[in-house]
Amino acid sequence: MSSIEIYTDGACRGNPGPGGWGALLIAGDTVKELSGAEAQTTNNRMELMGAIMALGALKRGVSARLHTDSKYVCTGISEWLPGWKARGWRTAAREPVKNQDLWERLDAENQRHDITWLWVKGHSGNAGNERCDALANAAIDALLYGAQR
Repeated sequence: MSSIEIYTDGACRGNPGPGGWGALLIAGDTVKELSGAEAQTTNNRMELMGAIMALGALKRGVSARLHTDSKYVCTGISEWLPGWKARGWRTAAREPVKNQDLWERLDAENQRHDITWLWVKGHSGNAGNERCDALANAAIDALLYGAQR
């Protein structure tokens, strides 16, 4: 398995509202940027989409470190997911898991790879995180205003 650094981020203007996600994949000297947007979504859904799309872009199984500023994503995949699955996609309070559709997709992508999930503080000068934030916001702009990315 090859080693890759991945950064992901999600953004939303209003929550819910128009949202975007960005991902940065770095393998040696090769850098790939991905982004997308949805007209009506939530910040958590966009955070999940960034990770899903980044992992989905990998053609084969890899060893990677995925950096996200979302404690929801980082804690969800690392701690909450096994319990949710064991309880039939219910929280510890027996409520339905929010964003189950995306958690199932992320779980499937995560199982294809050897991922180390790392939380980084958002908007604190981390170059990878800042680039993903810019990609996510550019995707929202393109959706709303037809801006070129």
